[in-house]
Amino acid sequence: MPPATTPPPTPADTATDVVRWAAFSCVLVPVVLVWYGTSLAGATGAALGLAAVTGVCRVLLRQSERGAARAARATAARSMAEDRASSRGRRGRSPSGAHGGGRNSGPSTPVD
Repeated sequence: MPPATTPPPTPADTATDVVRWAAFSCVLVPVVLVWYGTSLAGATGAALGLAAVTGVCRVLLRQSERGAARAARATAARSMAEDRASSRGRRGRSPSGAHGGGRNSGPSTPVD
C-alpha cells in the first residue's frame, strides 16, 4: 500500500498558522521574561509590542491573500478568454496549420 500523502498547505493555512504562533508568543514571552526576573511592567510592554506587531502582520497577510486571490481570478479569466479565442480561429474555423498541406522542411530551412 503506498504511503499516504498530504496535500501542500495553502497560503491561507500558512498565514493562519503564522498568526496562531505569533499569538502564542504574545503569551509565552512575557511569562518567560517574568520567570527570568524582568519586571512585570517590562513584560507587559513586551507583550503589547508583540501584540501590535502580530496585528499588523495579520492585516498585511490578509491583504496579500486577497491580492493573490484577485490576481489568480484575473489570470484564470484571461486564460479562459484566450483559450476560447484561439480555439475558434478565424471565422470559426480551426486554427491555422491544422489543414495545411504540403511538406514542411523545417522552421528556418530555405526552400529551393
